[in-house]
Amino acid sequence: MCGRYATSASPQDLMEEFEVDDLFDGLPGPDYNVAPTVAVPAIFERRVKDTGEIRRRLAPLVWGLVPSWAKDASIGSRMINARLETVAEKPAFKRPFSARRCILPADGFYEWYATEPTAGAATRGRGKPKKQPFFIHRADGGLLVMAGIYEIWRHPHADPSDDPAWLRTCSVITTQATDAAGHIHDRMPMVITRDAIDAWLDPTITDPRRALELLEVTDAAALEAYAVSTDVNSVDNNNPSLIQPLAAEPEQVQDQETLI
Repeated sequence: MCGRYATSASPQDLMEEFEVDDLFDGLPGPDYNVAPTVAVPAIFERRVKDTGEIRRRLAPLVWGLVPSWAKDASIGSRMINARLETVAEKPAFKRPFSARRCILPADGFYEWYATEPTAGAATRGRGKPKKQPFFIHRADGGLLVMAGIYEIWRHPHADPSDDPAWLRTCSVITTQATDAAGHIHDRMPMVITRDAIDAWLDPTITDPRRALELLEVTDAAALEAYAVSTDVNSVDNNNPSLIQPLAAEPEQVQDQETLI
């Protein structure tokens, strides 16, 4: 996963679809160009201290996990993805994978594919490959339920009783891409199937081996990928047109067909 995705479902729709108990303030609106270090909608479960009841929450988390032991929050920009192969062992991810798992609903995610330079460009000395963005999403139009982990970090010099002193962050778990995405990029998000969501979010399940069993790679046939505008390259651009298929020239259409 390259580091951009889209999420536009309303809080009300997410609460209904994923049977959320509590809605927290600060959720971002529709974001068609989600970039690292911004807040994203996330669903997770926590035990209420006073009653011991486990409640499912929809709340904003900052994309880019900051380990609880980090000296400062800047490390988060390098922790947007957690590789499946090491998520249960890497120091930054081991603890949240065992006890702080979440789901990150998405319309789909972006990847960039380096196309071959045209013959004319090569002869003019402009032989650098052009990177074409693609949008990868569920072919049935459903949400891509990305598997995530989250952590809570406190600023070491802030008053712990002050809520802004606490930073809540997350990472997307990634794996080797299936064919539908693998021709474009070698990594893709892990997903949680609908029948595994309850167990994945359950904070009482702390065995990493059990958590790993709940992860699943999206079947290649369930995904669709198509070229989109290079407007997505800039985080300043953020609107529904970013996820619309690119009106391709005949030559570009042929290139896409060979990829997917």
